[in-house]
Formats: sequence, structure tokens, C-alpha cells
Amino acid sequence: MALIMQCCTFVVNVLCVPLHLIDALGLFKIYKRIFPIILNGFALSYNKKMHEEKKELFRSLSDFAPAGRKLTLLELGCGTGTNFEFYPAGCKVICTDPNPQFQRFLTTNMAKNDQLAYEKFVVASGEDMSSVEDNSVDVVVCTLVLCTVGSVPQTLREIHRVLRPGGAFFFIEHVVAAPSTWTFFFQHVLQPAWYYFGDGCQIVRETWKDLEEAGFSELKLRHIQAPLVALIKPHIIGYSVK
Repeated sequence: MALIMQCCTFVVNVLCVPLHLIDALGLFKIYKRIFPIILNGFALSYNKKMHEEKKELFRSLSDFAPAGRKLTLLELGCGTGTNFEFYPAGCKVICTDPNPQFQRFLTTNMAKNDQLAYEKFVVASGEDMSSVEDNSVDVVVCTLVLCTVGSVPQTLREIHRVLRPGGAFFFIEHVVAAPSTWTFFFQHVLQPAWYYFGDGCQIVRETWKDLEEAGFSELKLRHIQAPLVALIKPHIIGYSVK
């Protein structure tokens, strides 16, 4: 099975040579301009299918608000802002995303969720949030973001840095399937093409292992099968505490 998987992956990689060349020439930036439009449609559908899971997870956000003041929340890779509806009223939100093209969709969702206080939008990658001070936020949230960052360990170090002691990191991420399953097989075979159409998305990551090694004092994580297409059906969901 492993040899067949490697051969099939090689074939897909060969078919993706034009995409590799486009990326090498820097022309893939054009796709990044239209990707927010594509993601906006996907995000709305994802919210409907994962509504109960998100509602249950984010119900605990308010538990991490310091006594006497509102919650300060940083959303890493905020995208189109489809998580805003789940945040507690009065919450102060800092939005970060490496793609500035998302900002026009954010404006729409900010208007729909005026129960929140939006502090700023920062163009930044997860690996470098130097514009955010140490120990400055109560909660960091990211959903379907760790699949696209260049380094998951470095991103988790940055999350740990900006969280105040006792703060929490909430996450929902798709991950690689169990070995010896057909989903695992096709995730690896189609990864070279998926990377481009998903704007850098990696569907073969064992993100739960990075979370276990990130140095948080507490980790609550569970594996679920999301009601989505097979390649992104395996998910992890939960939160960790600094």
C-alpha cells in the first residue's frame, strides 16, 4: 500500500508541475486575491455543518475573562470572520490574517456582529505576531488555520507568548486520518494539488502531536469526524491553557 501511495503521489506531483512553476514565478499571488471569495462560500457552509460543535466549544470562552473586565480575544487567521457570531457580547477582538484581501469580508461580518468591540486588524502570519505584546490576550482562537502555517510549533510558541498566564487557546483543525484507511491514502496522494487550491493547506498533519508538545499546562482535545468531504473529515477540537 505504501509503495502504491508513493507512486500515485509522484504522478500527481508530475501533473502539478505547471502549478509548481507558477508558484516559483510568484504568479500564485493572483490566486491569493480571489481565494477569500472562494473561502467565504466554504466558511458559510462549514459554519452550518459545524454549528453545534462550535457553539459547544466557544461556550467556555467567557470562563477565561479576568474578574471585573471583558474578554480580550485574538483570532489567528480570522479569514472572513465567520466565528464572530459565537463570541460573547462585549468581547474585545483583535483580528490577524496574512492575507489582507480578507478585510472587506471582515467589514461585513463586523457589521453583522456589532455586539463585539473590534480593536484592530493586523496583517501577520501565525509564526510572527510581533505586533502583539507578550501576555496581552485572554484567549486565542483559530479554526482551520494550523493546516496552512509554515511551522505549527513556531505558531504555537507565538500563541503561548501572547496569552496571559491562565489564558486559553481554542482550536478546531482538520488533521490526517488514521493510517491504513483510504482517507489517509488519498490525503497523501492528493496533497500536492490540494496545497495550491487550498492556499497552502496541508491535509496530512498530525497537529495533535504539536499541541501535546507545546508546553501548555492543560490540554483538552478530542478527535471527531466532521460532516464534510472525506479528505477533511478527521478533525481535532478543544482548548489548551497556558
